[in-house]
Amino acid sequence: MDGQRQKIQQQLAFRDAPKGEAPRCAQQGTEPSAVKRETESPAREERLIEEVCERENLVKAWKQVQGNKGSPGVDGRTIGETWDDLCEHWPAIREQLLRGTYKPQPVRRVEIPKPSGGVRKLGIPTVLDRLIQQAVLQVLQKRWDTTFSDHSYGFRPGRSAHQAVAQAQAYIAEGYQWVVDIDLEKFFDRVNHDLLMARVAQRVTDKRLLKLIRAFLTAGVMEDWLVSPVDEGTPQGGPLSPLLSNLVLDDLDRELERRGHRFCRYADDCNIYVRSRRAGERVMFSVSKFLTKKLRLRVNESKSAVARPDDRKFLGFRVTTGAEPRRLISPQALQRFQARVRELTSRTRGISIERMIGSLRPYLLGWRGYFGFSQDPLVFNALDARIRRRLRMMIWRQWGNGQTRYVNLRWFGLAHFAAAVAAGSPTGFWSMSRHPAVQQALPNAYFDSLGLPRVSVTSNA
Repeated sequence: MDGQRQKIQQQLAFRDAPKGEAPRCAQQGTEPSAVKRETESPAREERLIEEVCERENLVKAWKQVQGNKGSPGVDGRTIGETWDDLCEHWPAIREQLLRGTYKPQPVRRVEIPKPSGGVRKLGIPTVLDRLIQQAVLQVLQKRWDTTFSDHSYGFRPGRSAHQAVAQAQAYIAEGYQWVVDIDLEKFFDRVNHDLLMARVAQRVTDKRLLKLIRAFLTAGVMEDWLVSPVDEGTPQGGPLSPLLSNLVLDDLDRELERRGHRFCRYADDCNIYVRSRRAGERVMFSVSKFLTKKLRLRVNESKSAVARPDDRKFLGFRVTTGAEPRRLISPQALQRFQARVRELTSRTRGISIERMIGSLRPYLLGWRGYFGFSQDPLVFNALDARIRRRLRMMIWRQWGNGQTRYVNLRWFGLAHFAAAVAAGSPTGFWSMSRHPAVQQALPNAYFDSLGLPRVSVTSNA
């Protein structure tokens, strides 16, 4: 049934709906005539909701929501169930959007642990609300993105965390070897709605869209089956939240540009690069005052600092000082990596080595895809060696007793004497994982054959 639904989604995908209309089930017949596009004029902005509801925009939005997968919202409907609902009820939903009467449902509160401790509160909208938010995002982003600062790298098409780190590295190479590292306290939870909507209204004249965005901001949060009102913040978890956060912090970007600072901002993570500690302290004081007074945001003093770049982390990296600075993985990121590997290779999991490697594989590939940007190959080599050592330890433990170990060592090609000595050793699992006999029986090539990726493809560890 799920396969059939997916096939229908791919075939229909708003295909038969004319512009301005939503998908209709094939048996429902011909749709009303399409809403005609207006020619470009000063009043163009007044019809943004029509653009949100256009077929091409909805197709793209639905594919994005479907690709992101994600959990149900407060209504409990999955992506497949929402599709079925859209086939029946979209005309009425579209009419509410066009009239400015659509009311989003509250977001479902979930908490996920932060790598640095504590929890991050996410708000999960319903799949329908995610679809509408994504459709709005696509319309607004193509208008707004080109107006944002070149120093802003977060949640923008064609921009990435790697670009931000590389730019920071360039500033340090130019001699700006002190960083003003500003951490905004609970930024996404503290955005002032009136301030935000005032900035949206400067760019959007369609009052229906303004009302819809306000409705998303104030939809409320359901936690423990109770709905609480929301009077500030842009809940993380919705597609529209990153764009709105960039709009708020664009004021910060423009102020820093006006002052001539060299800086990189990725969402609420902002680093300003200066030539001395004294200059950094002046910048920290004045920028903190601007954020508090003008944007009504709060700087987390315990997590903000003026320091050398290699003493701070920026997007998981640290950058050394000197004439030729290098990008290194931050100690905190390395600790999280090692903790996750220990978890995935825990002796209590009770699974085969093949399944263990299967669960390691996606994590290692994703980690390498991001942190492979580092310029420290020795670290990658050491991590590869440690991962394989843990796997050798698990295999040695699974072999159980001396007789089984001897048989397996012989099967892997060891001579009688070497296999007998290793199998009879009373040494613990972790120490035996480095024993020459175990390493000879389980070489690097063996783990390669099982599909274990290396975090460094050139590793010889």
